Amino acid sequence: MTEVRSGMLLVASPALVDPNFYRSVVLIMDYGADGAVGLVLDRPLDLPVADHLPEWIDHLAAPARIFEGGPVQRETAIGLAYRPVIEPCDGWRPVLGGVGFVDVSIDPSSIAGISEARVFSGYAGWGAGQLEMELAVGSWVPVEGLRDDVFDPVPTTLWRRVLRRQGGDVARYAYYPNDLRTN
Repeated sequence: MTEVRSGMLLVASPALVDPNFYRSVVLIMDYGADGAVGLVLDRPLDLPVADHLPEWIDHLAAPARIFEGGPVQRETAIGLAYRPVIEPCDGWRPVLGGVGFVDVSIDPSSIAGISEARVFSGYAGWGAGQLEMELAVGSWVPVEGLRDDVFDPVPTTLWRRVLRRQGGDVARYAYYPNDLRTN
């Protein structure tokens, strides 16, 4: 089993039928002995960011929607943004290369060099040992994340594409039918 760390992706296996994570791709933001926190990358909502955070509209990657980041604290807005300078600064902390947490409560022009932002409603969270148990039973496939995964312009197809690029047996999951009875 691949060791999980911040910046990796968790790709839901076809066996994971929890509606919060069915065929989802989660970016791990923090991982440690106390648990893990991540953001679901492939669930755009029908909520324009401009209605809630208009100052961020010029920095958003398409589609300019709020994304469902997970089932925990959905009233909380969490931002990700690309910044070519990977050094942390006020309002931005790197997670995956130049992709990092961004404080959406501040003016984006106060953070030098940010672009390609996404805003998420809520997050995914696991308590101590919970994610390890889910990994052990095959609920998730941990893979390396890419900047392009985070800001994919067609996020609803991300699950299949991330699986396909893994090759081998893992790539076969991408062709797993939604309902085995229709196979």
